[in-house]
Amino acid sequence: MVVSQKLLRIQQAIVACERCPRLRRYCERVAIEKKAAHREEVYWGRPVPGFGDPSARLLVVGLAPAAHGANRTGRVFTGDGSGDFLMRALHEAGFANQPTSRHALDGLTLADAYVTATVRCAPPDNKPTRGEIATCRTHLVAEFAALPRVQVIVALGRIAFDACLSLVADRGARIRPRPAFGHNRVSQFGPDIPALVASYHPSRQNTNTGKLTPSMLAQVFEAARRLIAERAPVVADA
Repeated sequence: MVVSQKLLRIQQAIVACERCPRLRRYCERVAIEKKAAHREEVYWGRPVPGFGDPSARLLVVGLAPAAHGANRTGRVFTGDGSGDFLMRALHEAGFANQPTSRHALDGLTLADAYVTATVRCAPPDNKPTRGEIATCRTHLVAEFAALPRVQVIVALGRIAFDACLSLVADRGARIRPRPAFGHNRVSQFGPDIPALVASYHPSRQNTNTGKLTPSMLAQVFEAARRLIAERAPVVADA
């Protein structure tokens, strides 16, 4: 899979970002202190860019790297339970070649999908501030602009949903009245603007309590597949 030079430059800029001192201090401290189960590993400890198919028609946006997940492995939704939960659903829907996401060299590839996050550094207690979300928005906007074929966005969680509403608003979407967040709720804004599908985030808190089940997340990506098919251009007969 060839990454465009534009997308590569954006990824490099994300990795080098130092705009949020609180988040950078936290990620670096976690990378030194580590979790007992990963004591022998070298943590990534830097901002985490998105990954996937540069020709993707599906964009998946989460909250932020997990302290001992993507902050350790260097790939978003990789190295923790939420990553496996998400990849299982993407695999079942045909967007991923395998149902697990364990480390950056595990052979995982995405087809027609790109996965990223609202905030690129792991935040303490998984709670970035409004200012940090606003500061990091530049990276999400840049990635979105470098993925010209996106037709459907899946937002994992309310913070990602708000960020994605802002993205489609930049494209000219009319979001008044403002769409309400709700699991598997679809918002459409016209043929030239990506549809938005909301989902609960596959966090441990949600998956362990049953708020989000595998079948519920599968339904989200079934809806995404259906929307992509509906938006596919009609090819005239020769």
